[in-house]
Amino acid sequence: MCGIFGIANRDQHVFSEIYDGLLMLQHRGQDAAGMVTYNGEFFSERKSNGLVKDVFSASDAENLTGKIGIGHVRYPTAGSLNAVEAQPFFVNAPYGIYLIHNGNLTNTAEQRKKITGKYSRHLRTTSDSEILLNVLADKISDSIKVLGNKDPLSNVFEGVKMTMERIEGAYSVITLIDGVGMLAFRDPNGIRPLSVARRDATDGGHDYAFASEDVAFGMIGFKKLRDVAPGEAVLIDLEGQMHSFQAAKGALHPCIFEFVYLARPDSMIDSISVYKTQLRMGQRLALQIQASGLEIDSIIPVPDSARPVALEVAKATGLKYREGLVKNRYVGRTFIMPGQSERQKSIRRKLNAIPLEFEGRNVLLIDDSIVRGNTIQQIVQMCRDAGAKKVFVASASPPVKYPNVYGIDMPTKHEFIANGLTVDEIRQKLGADALFYQHLDDLIWAAQEGNSEIELFDCSCFDGKYVTGSVSPEYLETLEQSSRVSKKVKDMPKPGSSWNAPLMVDQAPLATAD
Repeated sequence: MCGIFGIANRDQHVFSEIYDGLLMLQHRGQDAAGMVTYNGEFFSERKSNGLVKDVFSASDAENLTGKIGIGHVRYPTAGSLNAVEAQPFFVNAPYGIYLIHNGNLTNTAEQRKKITGKYSRHLRTTSDSEILLNVLADKISDSIKVLGNKDPLSNVFEGVKMTMERIEGAYSVITLIDGVGMLAFRDPNGIRPLSVARRDATDGGHDYAFASEDVAFGMIGFKKLRDVAPGEAVLIDLEGQMHSFQAAKGALHPCIFEFVYLARPDSMIDSISVYKTQLRMGQRLALQIQASGLEIDSIIPVPDSARPVALEVAKATGLKYREGLVKNRYVGRTFIMPGQSERQKSIRRKLNAIPLEFEGRNVLLIDDSIVRGNTIQQIVQMCRDAGAKKVFVASASPPVKYPNVYGIDMPTKHEFIANGLTVDEIRQKLGADALFYQHLDDLIWAAQEGNSEIELFDCSCFDGKYVTGSVSPEYLETLEQSSRVSKKVKDMPKPGSSWNAPLMVDQAPLATAD
């Protein structure tokens, strides 16, 4: 899960607007940020580890000049935490190409071997994004050899077509190409989101922008045109004209976890409102709560992403809704912190309980998902320390049991608390008095109601079915042992070790979503 943003203006420099766009996508990655701009002749680049506000300064506004540019916020799902792996990545031939990428490739070993062996290219990082860039460069070069270099637009589109024939996995991509323009494309399954927007320019033409989520458009005056289609490539040339090319046959199979946790509630992804989906998730979860017959005094969300679900559960059940957990808003999302130890430190700073909402009461905590379980386990204990009589837990999503290989940092089974355990065994480990999980069919319904034309979502982390069809048990085992698994996951304790041991009362409370 990363955030990508690109903009092509006709009459003003893009630095400040890319900066604003990346701020709106900061929730998608907090490890690193990068930007490159283009003035029609030269590229200017800045990237480093850290948040957007820390990576870029006032001096960058003077150095990153140009009317076209791209930006990236990263959390690592493949490769290391080294700043050299921050995006964008660059190759100087053909043309000169900068690339940013959200997703994960699933045939990187094969492609790395071809790039370094057959094509004698040097790779500076372990990132699959660099592999994707080099494959694209090779295929555009092949296109130039066949078609000649008189029509760069045709060369680029043909290069994308051949790239899609060679790579597998999930990828939403934006590139800057010297002398050509800004190119964006999306994998044939449309697993990761990508939208295009337009704004009227002062000269009568149009400015264009691409983003992982459409929340990045509004604050800079752009209006979303549509989502980039699966298998589609869209190019904004240097004259500000938009061109589209269907590079591969596509069928929309978006990642359902975007609607559970990854995307902002004010985003529309593939014509589906994230917020409305979460409300519908609450409606179905409420049916289980009602059928349980439990005596519940109040419903309390784990802030912030579970709030829409909890509100709808309370409405549907008639139970009281209460804000019993106060969040420190100056701490980042713990799920995407770089490293388990850093996540633990961050969680301890993040939530505090309001004792008046817990003392002597039976409370139902609602979280968006339970991945590793260490966070919600300690929140349960926090509620007990605040005086709760009974603590029930409900997850707005089904149990996470299988690796996600398409751009979410969940590539190993051993990190999932639900792996190999029954619901009651998970409940015991969490220290809860009752545990509810959303049914997968209900989650699919909640998303599909927003766009009935989508026949299949990628639900692989819940059901183990991978929409690309090329993910074998052998691949998953190799992945778990490979350098593509980020250090923060490799360092994670195995099941049964200290992270899921019974929590001592004097431990500091942890906080929100895993």
